[in-house]
This record gives sequence, C-alpha cells and structure tokens, in this order.
Amino acid sequence: MENDAKIYVAGHGGLVGSALVRAIARAGYTNLVRRTHAELELTDGAAVRHFFESEKPDYVFVAAGKVGGIAANNTYRAEFIYQNLQISANVIHEAWRAGVRRLLYLGSSCIYPRDCPQPIKEEYLLTGPLEPTNQPYAVSKIAGIELCWACNRQYGTKYLAAMPTNLYGPGDNYDLESSHVLPALIRKAHEAKARGDKELVVWGTGKPRREFLYSDDAAEACVFLMNLAQDRYGAFLANADSPPLINIGCGGDQTIRTLAELVKGVVGFEGRLVFDTSKPDGIPRKLLDSSRLSALGWRPRIGLREGIARAYAEFQSRDGKQASVVASNAA
Repeated sequence: MENDAKIYVAGHGGLVGSALVRAIARAGYTNLVRRTHAELELTDGAAVRHFFESEKPDYVFVAAGKVGGIAANNTYRAEFIYQNLQISANVIHEAWRAGVRRLLYLGSSCIYPRDCPQPIKEEYLLTGPLEPTNQPYAVSKIAGIELCWACNRQYGTKYLAAMPTNLYGPGDNYDLESSHVLPALIRKAHEAKARGDKELVVWGTGKPRREFLYSDDAAEACVFLMNLAQDRYGAFLANADSPPLINIGCGGDQTIRTLAELVKGVVGFEGRLVFDTSKPDGIPRKLLDSSRLSALGWRPRIGLREGIARAYAEFQSRDGKQASVVASNAA
C-alpha cells in the first residue's frame, strides 16, 4: 500500500478494527477513512453504495460484524447470520463496483469443521459439519469467503480472506452475556477478587484447547499481508480450485483450565476454580495451522501471559473510568 493510499477499515471501533487503525497509523499511513455505526449502517445496501461511490477507497479491511461467545452465538442465531451476511455482501460487492485495489476480509476460525484434524489447515474448509452452537455465524463468514473467491474469478479482483484465531486485547467485549472466553474470565476473576470470593466458576469441563492471539499482533499480520509484493499476494488468488484463504495464529494452544489459571495469576485471584459441566464446551480443540503465514516471514510478538496482563490493565483502566462516572453522577 502506498503511503498516501486511501484506506477504509470497516468496523474500526471493534476489537480487530481498532487494532487495525493502530497498526495502520504505526506503519505511517495517514489517509484513513472511518465511519462509526451511527454514520454508516453496513447492513443498509444503499448507504454502503453511496459511501463507496463518494469515498472510492484504494484498500479495504473488512473487520465489521456481529460477534460474540458461545452463549450469544447460540441465543441470537438469526441476528448473527443475517447481519453478517448483509455486511459481507454489501461491503464486498460495493468494493468491486468502486474499483478497490485490494480487500482483506476477516473471518473466524469457527468456519472450519468441528472435528477436523489439528492443527487446522486452510484446505479443511467445508470438509465436515460445523460446531452447532455457532453454525449460523460460521456460515455467514464462509459466505463472505466464497464471495471474495467468486469476485476474484469472475471480475479479476484481488480479495483475500484472513482467518484469525481467537483474539483478545484493547477494546474487547467484557459483557458476560456476549463475550468470548478470555475477556469473560478476566472480568469474572477481577470481580471475584474484589468481592473476596473463594471460587471462580468457569463454563464447561476446562478440557477444550484454544489458541489465542493478541489483537495488535493480528492487525500487524493483516497489514503485512496487504503489503505483500504482487507475486506473493497473487499466489493466494491464483489457484482456481481453492479459496483465497490464509490463517492467522500463534502456533500454540492450551486448555481452558490452563487459561483460567493464567488469568487467575495475572489478576491476583487466589480462590479455586470450579467448572460448571452443565454448560457447553464447544469445539474440543481449535488450533490453526499458520505455516503459510509463517513461511512469508511473519511472527507474533506478544506472548499469552504478557497479552493477558496488557488486556487486564486496559480493562482496569476502563473499569476505573466507569466507576468515576458513577461516582460523579451520584454526586
């Protein structure tokens, strides 16, 4: 991407989108286009068309979407598939109409079959049944990948789909009704410590294994991919028999029990863990094979314990600001 290129980050206020904004700024780009949800409703096709016709961005990162953990995915199934299908269809189609030079579509590792071999290679897409609890969301993201692929084949576009592993970091969602496992554990441990609880309840058996990547590392990987030389970038688009897909992960995983112990240590909660086995575990293991990305020369910088400490510091800062607001309103 040229230094003066116009870059649009769809979903810039979310966990991934805000990390992308930081990474793009660190890389020296200044012509960044952003729209809040109030300014641009991405499920509104007419509004998205007007935006692309007026702004004509050169490069697009699609980080927008409705996201959540097991409970949210399983409860709001219709909202998850509808909103994400609409966003993908509108943004990708209008990017083509506006002549966007490159587009990076961000999905999720839940697109892969529930019980596929580990670590998960890109070629495993559509080789088996999905995890039932988040199937609507996964199907919407698979549709976005297929749309990128179809545009590349029919229109000659240069759209790449990147599938990050489980992400966490600044700007994460800590709502216990809709958050993912790591931010939920951070909040639970923080509140349990503040109350002086003796126990911390964790959903499931603690046996599933998960891979986690700090959001700023994922964003750096995305900017790295968008800046690949034409021959290396084009290699992902050249094979008509496989989608333009690449995994973004750290290459290692751990059990939910180990993750909870790490969070306990960072937060300083000294009680014991209790596993609520009446709650779902989800997919038994989800470790991405990121060898394609590693072969290009990219590696993550932030380890899990350091990342959790950074995330917890940001959570405490946010919690402190909320407490100040409450105190101010009460006064």
